[in-house]
Amino acid sequence: MEQILFGIGITAMAGALATVAGAAEDTESDIGSQGDPNSQVQLAPQMGYIHRIFNKAVAGEPPAYGLWVALGAGIAWAFMAMQINAILAIVIGSALAVFVQGVYATTAYLGRTASLAKFGQPVYIDIIKSVTTVTMAHAFVAIFTTVAMCHLMNAALGHPFPLPLLGLVWGIALGAAGSATGNPFYGKERQYQEQKFGAGVPISASGNIVRYAEAGQRSSIDNGWFTTKLGGPASGVCFGLIVFFELWRTVVFEELNVWAPIIVGVVIILVFMVIDRYIEVWARKNFGPYTTETEEAAA
Repeated sequence: MEQILFGIGITAMAGALATVAGAAEDTESDIGSQGDPNSQVQLAPQMGYIHRIFNKAVAGEPPAYGLWVALGAGIAWAFMAMQINAILAIVIGSALAVFVQGVYATTAYLGRTASLAKFGQPVYIDIIKSVTTVTMAHAFVAIFTTVAMCHLMNAALGHPFPLPLLGLVWGIALGAAGSATGNPFYGKERQYQEQKFGAGVPISASGNIVRYAEAGQRSSIDNGWFTTKLGGPASGVCFGLIVFFELWRTVVFEELNVWAPIIVGVVIILVFMVIDRYIEVWARKNFGPYTTETEEAAA
């Protein structure tokens, strides 16, 4: 019983760390414009819309964070093998991983923006100076908390996987959670605020992202400020629940039977499928399909 209670406590702590990691990851990717909506950032200059949005989509978020978290976890693992304090080792590993992230971000922005030179898109030096460091700061929080979470699984719960492999697996999961949860908010609610809610993005509006803020041109810092209000926390809750339920079902039900955690996991997935379907049907019934003002007047 004491072992189960201890495991639940570690599970709760890991879920809290995962929540912070998910929020930081989504904010970092939105500021750097690394997710799916970045296709419109890349397309905008080709359609004649010059902007000041950072463009660092060197890879999708799952493989990118799989690399960075695995790198931070691997370095921390090596330092801990040298009998260095675990917290210090994780800090050093995360810092070195963030250095790699910063190099990738800088080269990606310069390379992708330089390829748009024939469309008149300039490279803004002040954007590199101001945005790169902000993405690195958020990436450090995401990497540090994820590596710390993996260390808890390894050291406290006795997970059989080594720390670098855990970092790779959970780094991919972290990137996937942010990409699936927070990116739609950044793309739909921020890049295309000029489009009416529910109208979608017609082909004629491709690349016509919002480029001007309340005062002057909009920057990626403005986008980060906006998405931290909903997209970031939603991604954090998503990843936190994934980690919590994954560990909880194992800690609580593994003692009963080897198949019990698997069955509980399937039940949790089915429950969330029912909830998701209910919310979708409710939204469609209450809001209905998008209609133009002319159609509404005729109705």
